[in-house]
Amino acid sequence: MLKVTLPDGSLREYSTRVRPIDIATEIGPRLAKATLAAEVDGRLMGVGEALPADGQVSLRLITNKDPKALDLLRHSCAHVMARAVMRLFEGVQLAFGPTVAGGFYYDLQMEHPLSEADFPKIEAEMAKIIRENEPFERVEMGRDKARQLCLDLGQTLKVEHIDEGLAAEASVSFYRQGEFIDLCRGPHVPSAGAIGAFKLLSVAGAYWKGNASRQQLQRLYGTAFFSKQELEEHLRQVEEAKRRDHRVLGKQLELFLIDPAVGSGLVFWLPKGAVIRHELENFLYGELIRRGYQPVNTPVIGNVHLYETSGHYPYYKDSQFPPIEMADGERYLLRPMNCPHHVTIYKSKPRSYRDLPLRLAEFGTVHRFEQSGELNGMTRVRGFTQDDAHIFCTEDQVGDEFRGCIEMTQFVLKTLGLDDYRVRLGFRDPASDKYVGSAENWQRAEAALEQVCRDMNLPDMKIERGEAAFYGPKADFVVADCIGREWQLGTVQLDYNLPSKQRFALEYIGADNAPHQPVMIHRAPFGSFERFVGMLIEHFAGAFPLWLAPEQVRVMVVSQKVEPYGRDVQRRLSEAGLRASGDYRAEKIGAKIRDAQLELVPYMFVLGGREAEQGKVAVRDRLEGDLGAMPLAEAVEKLQNEIQQKTVRQVVKGSAGLGRGSAENEY
Repeated sequence: MLKVTLPDGSLREYSTRVRPIDIATEIGPRLAKATLAAEVDGRLMGVGEALPADGQVSLRLITNKDPKALDLLRHSCAHVMARAVMRLFEGVQLAFGPTVAGGFYYDLQMEHPLSEADFPKIEAEMAKIIRENEPFERVEMGRDKARQLCLDLGQTLKVEHIDEGLAAEASVSFYRQGEFIDLCRGPHVPSAGAIGAFKLLSVAGAYWKGNASRQQLQRLYGTAFFSKQELEEHLRQVEEAKRRDHRVLGKQLELFLIDPAVGSGLVFWLPKGAVIRHELENFLYGELIRRGYQPVNTPVIGNVHLYETSGHYPYYKDSQFPPIEMADGERYLLRPMNCPHHVTIYKSKPRSYRDLPLRLAEFGTVHRFEQSGELNGMTRVRGFTQDDAHIFCTEDQVGDEFRGCIEMTQFVLKTLGLDDYRVRLGFRDPASDKYVGSAENWQRAEAALEQVCRDMNLPDMKIERGEAAFYGPKADFVVADCIGREWQLGTVQLDYNLPSKQRFALEYIGADNAPHQPVMIHRAPFGSFERFVGMLIEHFAGAFPLWLAPEQVRVMVVSQKVEPYGRDVQRRLSEAGLRASGDYRAEKIGAKIRDAQLELVPYMFVLGGREAEQGKVAVRDRLEGDLGAMPLAEAVEKLQNEIQQKTVRQVVKGSAGLGRGSAENEY
């Protein structure tokens, strides 16, 4: 006898084997028609798969209104796309076809070099497959039989994956649709007709299993939705994202540089970009001092033994630069993390409970050897600076200290107008062996973190198993920018493991005059300056708030007769602490205003003979246009107040970058 509990709490009993689609049909024909998949005890499965013969399960039927439905649809569309490519081209080898943010891709090995010129005929074949509306059929078989099937199909990449990636599996699953069959865990939507709208987006290079020493593949990207309207809205957002691309704006606005002659993924902060970074550093530094942090600076390399003790080496070995081998046998590592260095400072002298909490902060530069295909402007780099801090505290202090870290991150985001965010709690997956430390420590850390976050009523908070750092649970801030894209930025992590006897054996002397182990909190409100500024460039479309703008005000003269007054105004602005420049070219004033507007300068002071006579300036706002003439002192005070208050004014959607009108991470 099988007992099935539905989301409303009702219970249904079955003496024979049933499928989710049978239960949906029993509830009602409209629900059966709308059901795309099912969630059984938290696991997704197809509507046609049989439920257990007996026992008790919870069942949730998935329709297109469910947040998980879109991934199912897109994964099914990836199969449709691969099937269409195999119909059109000879000798196609299938690799993997997962969903990603905003769509899906399929890695393919084939002689024909795919290009956008091929997209229309691939899309036409996909449309034909969708009209045929054939079902996705799940087929399970033993490994040996599955291997032989892939051999018979000539799919050598799949044979290799069965031999290597699935070596521990007794059986595997395939999904068949018409003549197309592919090794796949699933599930899928019932049939291809559920795909309402789709679009091929791009093609790129890739390597088999992400290994640059393996076969070169072609990665074909696409997206799919349940309706044409949703697709069109998504494509509009994609175009808007292109206009806001920080790599393009960063070059046009002269903010940063990445030069292959120096190295991929290594950022040069140009003068204007350095202004933005230093303003953020100064803002954060002031907050750190107000909140009781002590600034430190530590070396950018360290002995490999230090990272072996912490567990970062060899845990992160594949994403670290190789050790530096010295003639005397010493081995050093470009530091991938700052925490072992701060631990070293903690251990440099005896500590008492009266010294805690000890809050150490550093703008610390670290290095990770990201794969070349994963590098992306400032948002995925090989060298970056974290706004890093580590708090060493007693267990009784954990709640207050963790809450303080969360509040600081919220304050930072609010100051920058980033109010749309959710909090993701990354907890350990007990079935995984990648985590260090005892189960007891993990349970204590997760319980403490969850209690603090629930008491703070954080927005849209969800627990995600398997997303913890290898040494402890964490709270990540996932921020939505002004066009709805999500960025994982600030993080706060709770750690009972690095201070433990198995790692660094940190101690403090308690009130009982006995040694105790402190707890460690890792936190970074920005995550890294590179990624954070890259996100800000796209969020503001290069048009930064006044307090962050590299050039805050530009003085421009109507004629060269008033140039002396203009230079005096520029001097007085600089003396008042404003970043000011002057445009004294023999150009029409309209051209000067247009240039300043396109270069996203927040304010323009226009000076003619009348302004020179009256000691005034005609103020022009990048957003609001002409504000009229006012005394220079009044105009300076207006700008200073806006800077002091760190005002973030309107972000105009669809106005990204130059020439487009009036525009506005883990340890």
